[in-house]
Amino acid sequence: MSTAIGRRRYLTNFEPHRLPHLFTDTLVLGAGVAGLQAALEAAEEGDVLLITKGPADESASSWAQGGIAAATEAGDSPDLHAEDTRAVACGLGHPDVIAGAVAEAPELIAELARRGAVFDRHGDALEAGREGGHTRSRIVHASDATGREIVRVLLEAVRRHPRIRVFEHCFAIDLLSHEDHVVGVVTHHGKYGHQMFWATTTILATGGCGRVFRETTNPPLATGDGLAMALRAGAVLRDMEMIQFHPTTLYVAGAARALISEAVRGDGAYLVNRAGRRFMADYDPRGELAPRDVVSRAIAAEMKREHAPCVYLDVRHFPPGRFAARFPNLDRLCRDFDIRPERDLIPVRPSAHYSIGGVIVDMDGRTTLPGLLACGEVSSTGLHGANRLASNSLLEGLVWGRRAGRAAAARTRTNGRPNRPLPVSHLLPPSPRTTLDLTDVLNSLQSLMSRNVAVERSGDRLRETLEIIEFWARYVMDKVFDAPLAWETQNMLTVAYAITTGAATRCESRGVHYRTDYPDTDAQWRCHIDLVRVESGLQAATAPVPD
Repeated sequence: MSTAIGRRRYLTNFEPHRLPHLFTDTLVLGAGVAGLQAALEAAEEGDVLLITKGPADESASSWAQGGIAAATEAGDSPDLHAEDTRAVACGLGHPDVIAGAVAEAPELIAELARRGAVFDRHGDALEAGREGGHTRSRIVHASDATGREIVRVLLEAVRRHPRIRVFEHCFAIDLLSHEDHVVGVVTHHGKYGHQMFWATTTILATGGCGRVFRETTNPPLATGDGLAMALRAGAVLRDMEMIQFHPTTLYVAGAARALISEAVRGDGAYLVNRAGRRFMADYDPRGELAPRDVVSRAIAAEMKREHAPCVYLDVRHFPPGRFAARFPNLDRLCRDFDIRPERDLIPVRPSAHYSIGGVIVDMDGRTTLPGLLACGEVSSTGLHGANRLASNSLLEGLVWGRRAGRAAAARTRTNGRPNRPLPVSHLLPPSPRTTLDLTDVLNSLQSLMSRNVAVERSGDRLRETLEIIEFWARYVMDKVFDAPLAWETQNMLTVAYAITTGAATRCESRGVHYRTDYPDTDAQWRCHIDLVRVESGLQAATAPVPD
């Protein structure tokens, strides 16, 4: 167990009498669709401060290409959407949670349209595409930049709202606790230095942790800060081993991985191997439209069989101009690398994409800590189970963003706003140990996770990974740093340890979690794995799944 990780409550030293203070009713951390939606709802009853680590318009939500799953077409229904979601969740989805979330989807689409979101349409009717795991065409999209379009309209509404202030380029280092309640955060800003934000309610909407892996579709900001902060504050994390790998990211040696939307396969693209043969039928009768975990493992198996670094997407059979018209950003991306989709195969391979697990929340976004709510990718709602159905992520962010914002508004009505600093401080003495090169540690951690805790896992590799992370943690987690790179490295070590602990604990294969030493799904493991920080490291326990 990693005592270095278990013993750290705060990453930075602070004393209230030395720092500036800001007070608000609701504090929102993160400006993806969940955070923006939460801020708008919370502002109906009080003042809101929204903090973003980078620019407000740069988030994983902004990078989302495919769309939002919603039953808007004739012949479809929320019940069918719920059925598909439960099937893909592989036994870990919560039926009531799923039913409630998908029922809200059509209304949320209509609300976004009223705000000015421009979705693709056939005349007056929404155009709905098809993606893996769905039995109906229900993916509402805005070209191949749906997330960016939704962020645009929500951010415009946030900036217009008189009761919301946005603080950009402000790093939230840790949640502040007083008498077992979360009461705000301690932050760092490049211009203003350390600050303390105090709030009646704090909403975590900080996104996922894809940057823990070397190959990922996530933006540079996705370093798991909210997950690590919550764990240090005492929140319970659930099913952290459930990391979804997107099957198709553009593979160009030496370049960062870029997402090739699942909607491309939904529109009829083929997956072929180096010999040009379609192979998905060998692995699943649903072919290219099988769920993401199935497609990712099939690609990994095909790459291993051929000793190849990638497989290929084939869109050469599309009608002339169809690919460029439907996926203009992807077409430009391919051409930037001299790949002409109408003529050339597109090289692809799986990359870390989505954190299915996260901070446990209830139907309204409440965590296990009073004063702390969470929504979006940082949370574990019960919607996704062991595998997220394509395009349910933006839906989850919108649904729980709205619910968490309304819960925060209710707390504002019944609780007074903080008006003075509380006696919360932290002072860690200097460490006697040597200092490691943090950039080297971070690069090595990302390579280690991509090698040992990716699409395929095994007990011996997971134990090795825990030992290596624990070694690094002894020399990194024992120090106080004053730079965002250092805090991100400490957070990623913490989150990587949580992911690997969950993966080592779950001795079966289920959904996105595949153990080569336990290749079958085991009914005894139809349960959640919950993690909490203790002095000796992380304590794992199982929890039942509601029927």
